Amino acid sequence: MPTELEELVGFIAHANPQIRLAATENLVPYSTAEPAVFKTEELKPIKHLKLLVRDNPVLDGLTRAQKIAEHVLTILINLAGDPDVLKDLVNDDKFIGVVFDHIVSQEEPNADLLAMLVANMSKDDGFKTILQRKQTAPDALGSDDSIMNQLMDLFVKGQDGAYNKKADYDYLAYVFADLAKHPEIRQYFVTEQKYDQVIPLSKIGVFTEHKSDVRRKGVASTIKNVAFDVGSHPQLLSDEGINVLPYVLLPITGNEEYDVEDTMEMLPDLQLLSPDKQRDSDKNNVQTHIETLTLLTTTREGRDLMRRVKVYPIIKETHLRVDDEGVREACERLVQVLMRDEEGEGEEKDGETSSRVEEIDEDDDIVEV
Repeated sequence: MPTELEELVGFIAHANPQIRLAATENLVPYSTAEPAVFKTEELKPIKHLKLLVRDNPVLDGLTRAQKIAEHVLTILINLAGDPDVLKDLVNDDKFIGVVFDHIVSQEEPNADLLAMLVANMSKDDGFKTILQRKQTAPDALGSDDSIMNQLMDLFVKGQDGAYNKKADYDYLAYVFADLAKHPEIRQYFVTEQKYDQVIPLSKIGVFTEHKSDVRRKGVASTIKNVAFDVGSHPQLLSDEGINVLPYVLLPITGNEEYDVEDTMEMLPDLQLLSPDKQRDSDKNNVQTHIETLTLLTTTREGRDLMRRVKVYPIIKETHLRVDDEGVREACERLVQVLMRDEEGEGEEKDGETSSRVEEIDEDDDIVEV
């Protein structure tokens, strides 16, 4: 005989929209407390939940669909930490199509919840096929038919409610970070897009100092994962390319004073910082940026550039001022590379420096609501 909770789960697919609304609302807490109840009958409740994302009856001037979808998305976000549920979501092409169709809508009230769900779905390796996925973009978004470009434009143009008053799209940063673990998507991030003649990674670098903790963390991780592609380093470091160094160095720089000679040789962006300049308050972000710098020392050209623009004094101050073992160890690894004697050396083999730095994997950061 089914328990009361199992009976409640059964009401997800009830013909009466009001009952569906009550059921989904009351089931939200159980998506974290009793997730197994949603996996009965070969994930039948998950199938019903996916269908309710596009439920559409109207209630009290607001769409009941919006209320139901809000609860359903919250449940699915929490359940996506389960490997079986995650695999089911990622392998459902129709469901993914609904998710992307809704998230780009300028009037979508649950866009941020959709972004959280996509962030969790991107942890599955199968989700990398998003690179080939296409759909028509809304005119207001100004994108082409590539889903990756649409998500990128949502993230950039949609910050702080600028595109959709009910969304900031911050969690798309986590999507980019996880997708950047795949070589083919790393190439996307460093390839100029035909529709706007802009390189995607150059669009998001400015967010390494954004007020949103989520944006900063996701963008820092994305840059680091892209930096594992040694072949892209000249483009990442070039003034005429992506020029990633300022966006990696600024978050780890505080208001310290440096010798005049060192300051004059630093990157222009780091020479006239305000007295109240603070380094990123998240120590994990600081460590991520330092590890990105370490990756960028894989080639002789990268090491020489960092020496020339006086990265060492900045790392030295960071080591002194950030009380965190992970940050200090990352600083020490980078200093060992920058301070060593290059005489008689050629370039390190591709990946030699990379092997000392671990890839960012957001698997420990499943989004829950």
